[in-house]
Amino acid sequence: MRLVATGIVVNLSTAGIFAHRGNEKQREERCAKECGYVQPHGIHRTTLLRHECHERADIPHRNAQLALVADMRTLVTGGAGYIGSHLVDRLVELGHDVVVLDDLSTGHLANLSGAMSHIRFVQGNILDGNLVDSLVSGAELVFHLAAAVGVGHIVAKPLSSLITNTKGAENVIESCVKHEAKLLLASTSEIYGKTAKMPMSEDDDRVLGSTTIARWGYSTAKAIDEHLALAYVQQGLRMSIVRYFNSYGPRLDPRGYGSVVANLVRQALSNEPLTIHGDGTQTRCFTFVNDTVEGTLRAALDERGEGMVFNIGNNHETVINDLATMITAMTGSSSSIQHVSYEARYGKGFEDTKRRVPDVRRASEILGFTASTSLEDGLAHTLQWWRATHR
Repeated sequence: MRLVATGIVVNLSTAGIFAHRGNEKQREERCAKECGYVQPHGIHRTTLLRHECHERADIPHRNAQLALVADMRTLVTGGAGYIGSHLVDRLVELGHDVVVLDDLSTGHLANLSGAMSHIRFVQGNILDGNLVDSLVSGAELVFHLAAAVGVGHIVAKPLSSLITNTKGAENVIESCVKHEAKLLLASTSEIYGKTAKMPMSEDDDRVLGSTTIARWGYSTAKAIDEHLALAYVQQGLRMSIVRYFNSYGPRLDPRGYGSVVANLVRQALSNEPLTIHGDGTQTRCFTFVNDTVEGTLRAALDERGEGMVFNIGNNHETVINDLATMITAMTGSSSSIQHVSYEARYGKGFEDTKRRVPDVRRASEILGFTASTSLEDGLAHTLQWWRATHR
């Protein structure tokens, strides 16, 4: 019997009980005692028994009302990456059997240092269809996060990025259909392109530039992934899709890979000029990684979200110039702000979006998810980690 807990929570002591692969009856009695039983409510109803756990005040940096399943066999592609490794930590903490597939092209084993003794790590590429199929065959739930990411990387290596983000996703999706595993597909706010409509809603039209501009290849590739997953729903695939909006937090790669927070923090702590593309008046909505993971888990585990797409992000807009000023003040940096043209950084014809704001109503109404970490608090956590690990 598997147990479902909602309400963030399963604290560390409860997670330890779930993680222990001992007497199942003891786990059931422990959860019944601490949480109390309620009627099933749409969380994998055919295979799981749902329980409700009340939020515990002794859990730091956790959000409330998270639906979680204990002791599931999960596969996380890209699990050594920034978001993927945080997701792996949560899955391990909550007692899941976790396999991680990562080629370490942008991920790092150091990100998994706390989880490594509790997981199976496989170094490999999602383009290896046989390997993907073998791993998916042993999973009940697959989180597909592996992808070529970062605007700079996409522009510099458009062909390999397109192949990874289309063929790789196709391998994962087809194996999920074949082996009847549920899929959580990680997508991106880049899907919306350069639309002027704000906030961006999941069913909005996409507005893209010319195919001669490499930047739009990433958006197109991720859209193909979404189309494939949604089309396979008709073939019995159980899946949900999340679109991330500017996630940041501990384990950001200092090389940036498209993260303006990572680039500015690295430069500020080195007292280098903070480089901002364009005039810096463009806005973004920054989402702390704990919120990103929370929304991802909810979308993956709640049946009400099956067959749907969800924006996972904070809807508080921040001007990039203001972000740079905030980071300078928080680091005590002597850095100046330097504006650099897009053309100088990415080449002729590069286009950027002036604003990117998610409509978060669907995730709130269906999944009960709302990003709750302020930018100030999230940056403080990020800087604390950065200083401890990049000396």
